[in-house]
Amino acid sequence: MKPVYLVDGKRTPNVKSGADLKEIAAPYLGHYLIRHLVDKYGIPSDAVDEVIVGNTGNPPKYPNVGRVIALEAGLHKKTSGYSVHRNCASGMEALSQAYVKIASGRNDIIFAGGVENMSQMPLLYNKEMTEFFINMMKAKSTGQKLGTLASFRPNYLTPIIAIEQGLTDPFCGKNMGQTAETLARELGITRAMQDEFADRSHHLAISATKEGKFREEILPIMAGDKLDKMIAEDIGPRGDSSVEKLGKLKPYFERETGTVTVGNACPITDGGSMWLLCSEEAVKKYKLEPMARMVDFHFHGLEPERMGLGPVMASHGVLKRAGLSMDQMDLVELNEAFAAQVLGCLKVMKDKNLSSRWGIDEVIGDIPLEKLNVNGGGIALGHPVGSTGSRLVVTLAHELKRRRKKYGLATLCIGGGQGGAVIIENLKV
Repeated sequence: MKPVYLVDGKRTPNVKSGADLKEIAAPYLGHYLIRHLVDKYGIPSDAVDEVIVGNTGNPPKYPNVGRVIALEAGLHKKTSGYSVHRNCASGMEALSQAYVKIASGRNDIIFAGGVENMSQMPLLYNKEMTEFFINMMKAKSTGQKLGTLASFRPNYLTPIIAIEQGLTDPFCGKNMGQTAETLARELGITRAMQDEFADRSHHLAISATKEGKFREEILPIMAGDKLDKMIAEDIGPRGDSSVEKLGKLKPYFERETGTVTVGNACPITDGGSMWLLCSEEAVKKYKLEPMARMVDFHFHGLEPERMGLGPVMASHGVLKRAGLSMDQMDLVELNEAFAAQVLGCLKVMKDKNLSSRWGIDEVIGDIPLEKLNVNGGGIALGHPVGSTGSRLVVTLAHELKRRRKKYGLATLCIGGGQGGAVIIENLKV
């Protein structure tokens, strides 16, 4: 297998849904990132082999987001583009496919990442309303049409919320928040522990923003209803967050006995992220100086009702593949879908008795908080589903470079009962 280099990674600001990115269609959260990187490094438009983009809320107008992004970025028409869907890890899946293609010698230059505009995920007609429309189309005579109209009932207009359906597992019947409640109960993770972790995320993200730590990874974007507003920072982290304020929020997913709230869970978010990946031959040809090397990746499944523990299995798998240990990881980005889920992963990783339930007969290792999500995580920054898997790697690589540290692990849970993980090696030590 040939080495795979992460030349440079950029992302949009992450913005809470319904805000400044709500009018930006999903492809336009990715194409300008590619255009920037092509221009920055002088990559000819016809030299790019492939564009691979993670996306979950596939826009009807753009059925293949990856191909649209490739063309909108001005790449040559011969450059193929496609979209991948692995729920929360779609962006990481895009990176993994790029890795395999370059490592095997099939490709030399690939753009891979993810985009998601969750603001634009639609409301759908329910079954009754759909059948009403079908019957109206079938009706030929005026009498038939009047008869169909007379059958209409107001409850036909009750919509199906696409994002709500997408966040509910079809096998166990639980939504993602309820799976976090399961972990909280089984692993003894209290409401106070969750709120404290959420508060940490907000304050770390605010500090990182004020100190300019995200400037190298965020590429500002024109937004607003008339594209007359420049957005250069994440919109979501709360500077006024406190454990006391978080403690006043009511449980959202299990109203009576739950501990998971909108405050200790990630918000619904819009955003995109993109990587330029190259082979050693391309690096030499275009005189590039890569940020990092993608060491390896791993995906792993588990029961859907405990999907939040996916990072445990995925991290164990990728460390085994790479012949590395958790102690060797200088930084870890573990997506904060829910505080309960992250805290559950940390607990299982360092407890052999707990991890053995999933066939892991060893201690994976402790992740000290000073190594974990050091600039805040999804609770503050948000979780634009298709993008997060690659966004984690963007943030990780930039922070490794800033600190001159060597190894980093990016990992996240995946709806449906999976986990994904990637290890990268910083080349700017």
